[in-house]
Amino acid sequence: MTRKIAVSLPDELVEQAHRAVESGQAPSVSSYVAHAMRSHGRSETLREVLDDIYEEVGYPDAERRTWARQALGLPPE
Repeated sequence: MTRKIAVSLPDELVEQAHRAVESGQAPSVSSYVAHAMRSHGRSETLREVLDDIYEEVGYPDAERRTWARQALGLPPE
């Protein structure tokens, strides 16, 4: 089920959504916004999981963060 609603967004976000549609990255502005909201919800859930882990076992030390960044192909901190 879908429901039509009205929201106010900053101009730059509206332009970003329109560019995504024009470039073929999204079929519509509505789908672009829905995807962004789903992604945000997943990241919030992940943040909660990580917070629980850090509370239980502590935050990773510098050595483990360095290893993880290398394993993920990320630049050093």
